[in-house]
Amino acid sequence: MSQPDTEPSDPVLVEQLNAGGGSALATLFDRHGDAIYNYCFRRTASWHAAEDATATVFLEAWRGRGRVSAYDDSALPWLYGIANNVCRNLARTSKRHLHAVGRMPTEGTAPDPADLVADQVDSERRMAAVLVAIRRLPRREQDVLALVAWTGLSYEQAAAALDVPVGTVRSRLSRARQRLVTSLASPDNSPSMHQRTGNDHA
Repeated sequence: MSQPDTEPSDPVLVEQLNAGGGSALATLFDRHGDAIYNYCFRRTASWHAAEDATATVFLEAWRGRGRVSAYDDSALPWLYGIANNVCRNLARTSKRHLHAVGRMPTEGTAPDPADLVADQVDSERRMAAVLVAIRRLPRREQDVLALVAWTGLSYEQAAAALDVPVGTVRSRLSRARQRLVTSLASPDNSPSMHQRTGNDHA
């Protein structure tokens, strides 16, 4: 009797992964790899760093397979939670890259004639400029803002990804938006990339 030509749902894959099924992780990578890759790019402003981060996310997912869980029938909140930690660690080493790329001119000839490379350089420059402002926020507010604004997660899913109460997500997001608006409205909205971020208490 032939098997139905349908892929298992995320909760089923999570159960298989908990039992040590490597093929389940491969399916989750095929299903969610692009979303994690794009999120990592937005957190690092580097396509190369995003590739390394994505590989690390799924490596950590395998290592922590005994703790994997699905939320709202999706493994994405759990994967985003891992990606958040991976990118936070990478942020310490990406400051020089952001500073250099953020200063690149918006017009002119790209160093590589290939259109794809030019597009990647331009997207990195624009993302770096965004991160300059975002990295003025306390780290916890950066995490919430990125998860809600860039991934489409609900407040409840973001709370699951960060392992915090939903009310904490709401309060951090509110503060993050207020600080970001104030920062972007400031005459001096080009802070040093070496400026240290603070810590919030919620």
